Amino acid sequence: MADQHGKDQQPIPDPTILARNMVEVAKRCRKLVAEFMERQDIVKKNVQFDPQNLASAYMEMTAKIIANPSYMIEAQVKLWRDYAALMQSATKRLLGQKPDPVIQPAKGDKRFKDKSWEENQVFDFIKQSYLLAARWMQNTVHDVEGLDPKTKKKVEFYTRQFVDAIAPSNFVLTNPEVLRVTIESNGENLVRGLDHVLEDLERGKGRLAIRMTDPNAFEVGRNIAVTPGKVVFRNDLMELLQYEPVTEKVFKRPLLIVPPWINKYYILDLKQQNSFIKWAVDNGLTVFVVSWVNPDSKLAQIGFEGYMNDGVLAALDAIEQATGEHQVNAIGYCIGGTLTAATLAYLQTIGDKRIAAATFFAAQVDFAEAGELSVFIDEDQLEFLAGRMSEKGYLEGGDMATTFNMLRANDLIWSFVVNNYLLGRDPFPFDLLYWNQDATRMPIAMHMFYLRECYQKNLLSQPGGITLNNTPIYLNKVKVPLYFVASRDDHIAPARSVFRGSRIFKTPVRLVLAGSGHIAGIINPPEAKKYQHWTNDDLTGAASFEDWLSKATEHPGSWWPDWLEWIGKKSGAMVPARVPGDGKLRVLDDAPGTYVKIKSE
Repeated sequence: MADQHGKDQQPIPDPTILARNMVEVAKRCRKLVAEFMERQDIVKKNVQFDPQNLASAYMEMTAKIIANPSYMIEAQVKLWRDYAALMQSATKRLLGQKPDPVIQPAKGDKRFKDKSWEENQVFDFIKQSYLLAARWMQNTVHDVEGLDPKTKKKVEFYTRQFVDAIAPSNFVLTNPEVLRVTIESNGENLVRGLDHVLEDLERGKGRLAIRMTDPNAFEVGRNIAVTPGKVVFRNDLMELLQYEPVTEKVFKRPLLIVPPWINKYYILDLKQQNSFIKWAVDNGLTVFVVSWVNPDSKLAQIGFEGYMNDGVLAALDAIEQATGEHQVNAIGYCIGGTLTAATLAYLQTIGDKRIAAATFFAAQVDFAEAGELSVFIDEDQLEFLAGRMSEKGYLEGGDMATTFNMLRANDLIWSFVVNNYLLGRDPFPFDLLYWNQDATRMPIAMHMFYLRECYQKNLLSQPGGITLNNTPIYLNKVKVPLYFVASRDDHIAPARSVFRGSRIFKTPVRLVLAGSGHIAGIINPPEAKKYQHWTNDDLTGAASFEDWLSKATEHPGSWWPDWLEWIGKKSGAMVPARVPGDGKLRVLDDAPGTYVKIKSE
């Protein structure tokens, strides 16, 4: 609607409809509180109200601040100056001037993309006031001297969680887009939003399981994970998929992909346009993929060693039966890469040469600089986690997903709170987010070994630090050629950590840095022409990751062709294509198999 001067006017809400909707909001709020309280079992024996031990961390920080009174005075003066500048800028705008903003959102911050955050003086002031306070809190915490490094990292991480949570974009009255939609819809967005909250609470059985996408829009085997293949081997821990060839000739040496079991394998086979598996098959590789079972209490005591024996080693045996080939090339992704590296070291020690070359996608083997996930790995939290897992023998998939989402809370938590609950909209159908919510459980024995021995003690990087099948393993004795892919914006396996791990090995190693993060940096088909990658052949001569990157060459687009050239030289001559079932293994099922379809509670 426009007034006589042609300017847009806000629609006037219908008071009757608005009042009716506010009554519905009140009803749903009462129902929400009642259902939430009904589902909370606050008398469980192992409840701990501060499992992260934040009270101790913040008390330690407070003690350091009290011991240096001038530090807080200086910090307060900085904040006062910032707000004085903001008030001066706001006054100039009131007088019709156009001053430069005192502070702007970081590049890529989508919370303030609505034009009203800039054009409306009130909301611009709210935005800048929040950004100044957020910057001050985070800088103040960061600059406290004398804190233990682990405590410092924990305090900084949870301060950021608090700062993200109190953003004005997360509240009805301070988000201009939400206010506008509320007026336009007479509050119906809030009614729908509360319905979404109730649905998510019901689906999460008392835990708020925020929907990131439409759970009914995708089905594994129907419109995702559809690259043609067969299940050719199965045990209690995994199914082995062999994909059908599309070329008359294939490379002689098969390719085994070991995905993470923290999520399901089909991140590598979402849709045909971005499927790494399909792309590898199209380029003449005989591809086998481990599809891990979603474990229940019956697998509670299977450990890291069990994942090697019944996973990687069992797959090697099966591939030889299926193809007649004794050697394979391997890919390990994330924790699947950690397992692949450990398996390589074990095979080297016992003289087994079945893996001829290996590739690591965003995988860590040295956890000294493991990034923000290390915030969750101290003794108090591990003891609490072990207690929770001991009830059922595994960690619920949703708990692990929440941990990862916290690393990018604005994108993976608060954006959906605003969209689903405040705006009352349904989440957009997105295959990647469907996969992200298709959570898997973690068996207690394996998970505690991984967290303690790798993350907490960093023993995998130490010669002989870890023993598998009564055999001490040594990463620095691995002799096969290796290819490491790190992602520049990776919050889970930081590029600096991947770089550090790649230098443990004394064998020829190629390191490539991909643009973007843990998923988009890896799943980046050449046809998309997105992001970029960096190469630098002098890995051992670099003094640090920053030194390596400063001398690296930047290339546009995907790193996949670079890897294909590398793996092609290590895959032997071309031979007639192999069809699943032609070897000594019979076909058990069509891909994607049955294990990948097992849902967590």
